[in-house]
Formats: sequence, C-alpha cells, structure tokens
Amino acid sequence: MDVEQARAFIAVAEELHFGHAADRLNMTQPPLSRMIKQLERTYKTQLFERSTRHVSLTPTGAALLGPARALIDAARAADAAVLDAGRGVTGHVRLGFAGASTHTAVGDIVRRCAGRFPDIRVDLHSSQFSQQGLENVHGGSLDTAIGRWDFLPADIERKVITREELFVALPSSHRLADRASVSMSELAEESWMVLPGGFSSALINRFNVLAKQGGFVPTIRTIALDSWTMLVLVGAGMGVAVTLDSVVDNVTEPNVTFVPLAESNRFIDLQIIWRTGDNNPALRSVLEVVDEVYPS
Repeated sequence: MDVEQARAFIAVAEELHFGHAADRLNMTQPPLSRMIKQLERTYKTQLFERSTRHVSLTPTGAALLGPARALIDAARAADAAVLDAGRGVTGHVRLGFAGASTHTAVGDIVRRCAGRFPDIRVDLHSSQFSQQGLENVHGGSLDTAIGRWDFLPADIERKVITREELFVALPSSHRLADRASVSMSELAEESWMVLPGGFSSALINRFNVLAKQGGFVPTIRTIALDSWTMLVLVGAGMGVAVTLDSVVDNVTEPNVTFVPLAESNRFIDLQIIWRTGDNNPALRSVLEVVDEVYPS
C-alpha cells in the first residue's frame, strides 16, 4: 500500500460512501473505486462490504485502518523533515573552537541556537587552534570554526565576532607584575610559553611582530597544548606568555598576574569562518544566529 492508496482507503473508511470520499479527495468516483479494488487484489481480501445503499468496513478493512493512518503520519513527518531541513530549522553543524579563549563566544552562539533552532544539533570540537581549525573547515571535517587568522584561502569566508586585547601573563612574583601596563621591550630577556601556531595564526604572528617591535627574537621555552597548560607553566615560574582578555576572563590561575600590553597594535579580531558556497541550510541558520549575537 502506497501513500495515495492509503489516503483513498482512509477517505472511504471514514466517509463510508464512495461519492463523498471522491469529493473529499478532489477526484471522480471510478478511479477511486479502482484504487480500492487494486488494494483488495494486493491483500487478497475484501476491505469493504458494498451494496447499492450501504458501505461498511470488513474486519480485515478495520484492521488495515490503523496502519494506513500510520503510513499517512509517517509521510507527513517525512515531508516536514525535508521541508525543515531545507529551511535550516533542523540539521547538523560541526563547530570547531580553540579552548578557553573562545568559550564565551561558543556559549553565546550555542545558547541562542538552542533557543531559535532547537532541532539543529551543534557538535562542538575543541582544541581546534587556528591552523588546525582552518584546515578542517577547508577539508570539510568541520562546517565552521571560531579562531583568529591573518590569512585565509579565497574559498573561505569570515565574519569578525569581536575584538580582543592582548595581555602578558606573568608569575605573580615577577618584577613587572604590579605594573599598569608593560611594553614588549621590557620582556626581551624572558623565556616564553606559546600555543601551537601556523602560517595563518593571528596570535602567534602578532606575538612575533610585537617581539620584533620590542627589538628581540623571543626565546621559546615551551609550546603548550592549551591556555590552561600554558598558564600553569607561567604560574610555576617557567616563563611568561602573551594571552587574550578572553582567557583572562575564563581561566583562573592564582599564581599568575595579567598585565595589559602597552603597544597600540595589541588588539586581535576573533572570527568565525566557513567554506564559500557551503549549501548546508543548518549552517546558514547558525550564521544567522551569529549575526544576531554579534551584529556587525
């Protein structure tokens, strides 16, 4: 029994009149009668008792009514699912982000998505630092990513979410820890903790530019796996690090003091990226939410 046959069968079963059922289905009676007869041939049983004045369901016809209605409900659900997916109100989006420095942005976006589009599943993939996040979006294993990039391929689009300020993380016992601000030139002799970088990583690129402006080549002691690890090492007196105000707001490390950098180019844009021409309707809805949370 297909969906059209199910609709015809239900109409006759509810109207108990072939003419009324045909009117309800916007068709003439002869093709409706043929559909019912075809069903009876398929099931090798009589579904209706017919006379010139009376139509009634047989026991086998009554048994078929529930499954026929379930088939119609399933067809409607399938139609709705396809329509909703095409409109971007259901679906699946894979969102990459680095870590503590992006937690606020990720939380804001996911909360608003859950309110606006509760049937869109947003899968979060952490530890996606700038270069890795870009590669995964470009390669298709992520739909979108939040991070900081100086250079992007032509087939990657971006939107600036917010502007962040750079701080230097110092051991609390450091000679400069009580300063209102610090210039990079004052940190020329320090050992540095850094995060994983890459050609397009805005944070490591800016760190190198600031060090050059300060007149030194930085001594890198450790490339830390994440911001938490980096700050634990700073707190242990292993060196200093450049970090972001979003990390200052999201990570507590009692042995670390955060001091603003004095340089005028101490600001970096936090961005969200996606592939140009991506036809995932759910991604379009997530980007619509991003525009609401972070209007240009």
